[in-house]
Amino acid sequence: MGTLFSCFSPAAPAETKRRRRGISSAHPPHTGVAADPAGSSRYRSGRKEPGGEGLTQEQEQALAAAAKAAASLLLRQNGGAAGVADVLLDRSSSVRDRPPAGKKKQALPRSSSSRPRSLADPLVQPQQLINQDVKIDDLETNHFVLVHGGGFGAWCWYKTIALLRDGGFKATAIDLTGSGTHAFDSNNVTSLSQYVMPLTSFLEKLSDGEKVILVGHDFGGTCISYAMEAFASKVAKAVFVSAAMLTNGQSAADMLAQQALSNDLLQQARIFLYANGNDNPPTAVDYDKSLLQDLFFNASPAKDVVLASVSMRPIPFAPVLEKISLSVKNHDSIRRYYIETTEDNALPLSLQKSMCGLNPPERVFQLRGADHSPFFSKPQALHKYLVEIAKISS
Repeated sequence: MGTLFSCFSPAAPAETKRRRRGISSAHPPHTGVAADPAGSSRYRSGRKEPGGEGLTQEQEQALAAAAKAAASLLLRQNGGAAGVADVLLDRSSSVRDRPPAGKKKQALPRSSSSRPRSLADPLVQPQQLINQDVKIDDLETNHFVLVHGGGFGAWCWYKTIALLRDGGFKATAIDLTGSGTHAFDSNNVTSLSQYVMPLTSFLEKLSDGEKVILVGHDFGGTCISYAMEAFASKVAKAVFVSAAMLTNGQSAADMLAQQALSNDLLQQARIFLYANGNDNPPTAVDYDKSLLQDLFFNASPAKDVVLASVSMRPIPFAPVLEKISLSVKNHDSIRRYYIETTEDNALPLSLQKSMCGLNPPERVFQLRGADHSPFFSKPQALHKYLVEIAKISS
């Protein structure tokens, strides 16, 4: 209460402030004037009570001043003597909680905390607030197909899947060939078409007229571009999340070459695998487990870093080298959106902006404070953008 009143009035003496806090507490203080009439009488008269101690004249004067200030405060806060009487009789309420007479009690202000509310919180969940004006039936599609990046798997989308499904959307995460739980040796993947086969097979089985929103992360951006070209009629929109967004005739290796030499951390973490012998080209790329957090998860929760460290698998190298063919008729006819991550150590923001400049999407969103894995570091904000993109009308 002292803090509240300090916003509107000059600073009070320390003794008066202490007394005011005593008056405002939920339980009446033992020496508070307003809460103990008998005690007040004792202090005013200066008489000793059995077992009590006498007061000096200076103490009596200090108490009298405090009593006067407290009474004045109560009168101002509670609309006169009648309001003060109500407060004294209602010992269960705090003076600071009582609104001025004739006015309704105002609702408490909303928190200004930037902390994302946990899914375990018992109150209204953020996705409910985000989706409250979304009419699923009015959308072109409510089905998101999530495509992981190099080394990742469908497992990395677990938070995004939960948020989307809680909001009434449909979410499908794909394990590409040799990734996640897909039972294939990544060293034996020899082409981009082979690598993305789980995704293209899924799209091929969609019913006529059914469309999805493709979401690609990291090297998954190259994969959804391939799928957009092959199944343009089944893709409503494409979202690139800190992903490779290539142009016709470009490979992911071409894009990465722009920053690989200047990225010391990437150079240190990368490990080439030579399943066909050291005299032949690399068959896969892996990463030093001790550097995973600094490279991919520098803003992610520890538990997600642990999950990734035991789940990531080598990246097939041949698909990274393959140049992609994209046409205006198919790939370019699909609406594209890009979500930037500002604290990305694997795909720096400068490179993300460069890709968007060379091949501009319809809109660019930015996740401030997100590392290369926003599905871990900023799941709520990522979800918000995905829902917003789904709501953009054609």
